[in-house]
Amino acid sequence: MAEAARAVDDTRRWLERAVVGLNLCPFAKAVLVKQQVHFCASEAQDAAGVLDDFARELDALVALPARERDTTLLVLPHAFADFLDFHDLTQRAERLVRKRGLEGVVQVASFHPRFVFAGTEEDDITNYTNRSPWPTLHVLREESIDRAVAAFPDASAIYEANMATLRRLGPEGWRALDVGATP
Repeated sequence: MAEAARAVDDTRRWLERAVVGLNLCPFAKAVLVKQQVHFCASEAQDAAGVLDDFARELDALVALPARERDTTLLVLPHAFADFLDFHDLTQRAERLVRKRGLEGVVQVASFHPRFVFAGTEEDDITNYTNRSPWPTLHVLREESIDRAVAAFPDASAIYEANMATLRRLGPEGWRALDVGATP
């Protein structure tokens, strides 16, 4: 339990300092300030257990109004340290969303401490736009994404701006944010 609580604290710190602090996601600040982000950790150590927890969090999210819970971050402190295995898990979570008839209602984003974009080297600083302290499945409401895109119609510019921000920051600047997993 202590590790799960630490992983949630680390993830909250990463969201505050990196995602919101560097404006990597211009939509994150509002839901964070309104306390509409639900942070939770899975104690599971395998895909079946993580997907059970994911399903439970998915149900909990759609059962509540967005003003109470707009998004959920499910942190995995005990599973999926390997990025490729985590990528496979993310695809399984997306299939679960479709099987439950929630495609178009929610979508899954993923963050991982070893995230690597296709076509980049592992140490490329731009990968850090999607690097979290722990493997994390993020469930977002589609209607919230639609509202955010309406307010910020050139969403593709976010990706380019994030890469430029990380290049300016560099590896030392990223380390100075202290947004990694607590040892």
